[in-house]
Amino acid sequence: MFEGFEVRKIKTPDKGFSSAHINLRRGGNGPPLLLIHGNPLTHVSWHKVAPDLQDHFELICVDLRGYGDSEGPKDGGVDSINYSFRAMSQDLIDVMEILGHEKFYVAGHDRGARTAHRMALDHPKKILKLAVIDILPSHHIWNHTSKSWADSSWHWLFMMQPHDMPERLMAGVSPEYYIEKKISKPGKGLTPFSKEALAEYVRCFNWKTICGSCEDYRACATSDLDMDTKDFLSNKKVQCPTLSIWGKDSHTGKVYGDLLPIWRNYVSGPLSGGEIDCGHYVIEEKPKATSGWLFNHFNAQ
Repeated sequence: MFEGFEVRKIKTPDKGFSSAHINLRRGGNGPPLLLIHGNPLTHVSWHKVAPDLQDHFELICVDLRGYGDSEGPKDGGVDSINYSFRAMSQDLIDVMEILGHEKFYVAGHDRGARTAHRMALDHPKKILKLAVIDILPSHHIWNHTSKSWADSSWHWLFMMQPHDMPERLMAGVSPEYYIEKKISKPGKGLTPFSKEALAEYVRCFNWKTICGSCEDYRACATSDLDMDTKDFLSNKKVQCPTLSIWGKDSHTGKVYGDLLPIWRNYVSGPLSGGEIDCGHYVIEEKPKATSGWLFNHFNAQ
């Protein structure tokens, strides 16, 4: 995976949040495109998409703070602020600046898409174009919950519980067991995932990652929601061209249907996208379709 890519770890400065050590792979040629993974995955989730994009873009595939081989602070602070999407997006703004990129494209899946969404709101002059994969804004989700949503997104409600109950329960089973139960979906199982990627997800599912990911979900329900609500009430929206793609059979697609009318409430710039015939793990289930959407979006003038 990622043949010819540079592996690097960058320490981010303390800019209002505790610093982190961000692990990344970097390769390809062209304008910079930052790729951000979801939970409970790592940057490796992009390994099927990268070969189709690396001749057109310089790809920077990162592990979010606390995930993969990245390291974050040992606690999230008040309202888990150090694991908020604002903190995680600031990490990546700093990483891209250190790599020499003042402006760039960004695409994210799952938690990575939420980080990218916050990045586009907080740093509109730096984000040229945005792509969000299989999510709706957190603000919309928290204000439009339902039984069908809770049934498919149980981990949101579980992982947001106070430290350290969810951490202990998650660590109480083997990494192999938890990863299988978390990412396998009805009718699909683990078939979308390569053996190499699965091995990485299992390897990286340790106490550090468990703690960091729980802080991430706590922040989503506290400090992140406060930020999102403030932005929504002040009509602050994403200004850059935005692509939203999602899996037709994912929990997002099944619960909410067409996502574009909902995203229009959060994006003032050009908005495009559509569904892909797959489940939640779009970039691993349908890498060719994903890379096609991303190439057309980021390559368009």
